[in-house]
Amino acid sequence: MEYASNADDGTRIAYTVVGSGPPLLMVHGSFLTHTIWRTFGYVKALRGSRQLILIDSRGHGRSEKPHTPDAYAMSSIVGDLTAVLDAVGVDTVDYLGYSFGARAGLALTAARPERVRSLAVGGGSHGAQAGAFDRLFFPGCSDVLEQRGMDGFLEAWSSHRMFPIDAGTRAVFSANDAQAMAAYIRASDADPGLPDEALQHVTQPSLFYVGNQDGTRLDDTRAAAALVPNSELHVIRGFDHATTMAASDEVLGALERFWDN
Repeated sequence: MEYASNADDGTRIAYTVVGSGPPLLMVHGSFLTHTIWRTFGYVKALRGSRQLILIDSRGHGRSEKPHTPDAYAMSSIVGDLTAVLDAVGVDTVDYLGYSFGARAGLALTAARPERVRSLAVGGGSHGAQAGAFDRLFFPGCSDVLEQRGMDGFLEAWSSHRMFPIDAGTRAVFSANDAQAMAAYIRASDADPGLPDEALQHVTQPSLFYVGNQDGTRLDDTRAAAALVPNSELHVIRGFDHATTMAASDEVLGALERFWDN
C-alpha cells in the first residue's frame, strides 16, 4: 500500500489504487479495513470499469493509529480523505462508503463538495452517535478496550451475545489496536454529527442503501435520504447492519443503476 499524510496533523493514511476508469473512493466501516471490499466481491466487480481508491481509515489496518479521541474528530477524517485524493491526483470522485464510511462520506460532501461527484452510502447516520457502540457491542465497551485489550473486549462481547463470535470475525477484530479503537469510540460518542440543513444543501446525486433489519440505521438512512434533494433510497430485504456488506450482488446492481442514471 501507499501512504498519504494529513497536512493538519501528519497522520499517515494507507491506500491502494486498482483498476481504471472514473475514480471511486471506497471507505469501510468501523473495526474493518479496505479488504472488506475485496472479501465480498466489490473490487472484482468494479475494477474493470472504475479506478478504485481503497483506504484504511485512521486507526484501522495499515494506517496510523492515534490513541487520543481528539485525533478522530470528523474534520480529521475529512482531511485524511482529501489527502488521499490529492496523493492520487484526483480532483473529484464518486464516493462509496458503508457504516462509518457512509458517515465520513456525508461529512466530506458537506465540507468539500467540490471533491465529490456522486455519493453512495449504506447503513450510515448523519446525527449524533453517543452510545451507538455500547448498543452495538455492550455497555462500557471502550473502557474494556482500554483496560483489557482486544482479547478482553472479545471475551466480554461474546458473553453479551446470544451466539458465539465466528472465527473470521474474531480474526478481523483481533488485528485492531485496542487503544486506538477505544479512542475512536470515544470520539464517535462525542461527535455531534451533521445538522439536517447540511444534508438539505447536498446537490450531488446520492444513493442511500440499508438492510430492512438494520434497526435504528434503517430509520437514520430513511431520514437522511429524505433530506437530500437529489437522492434515492434502496432497502435490502433480509439483511441487518452486520450482513448488508455481504449482499454485494444487490448492492452492486443498485450502484450500477444509480451510476447509469
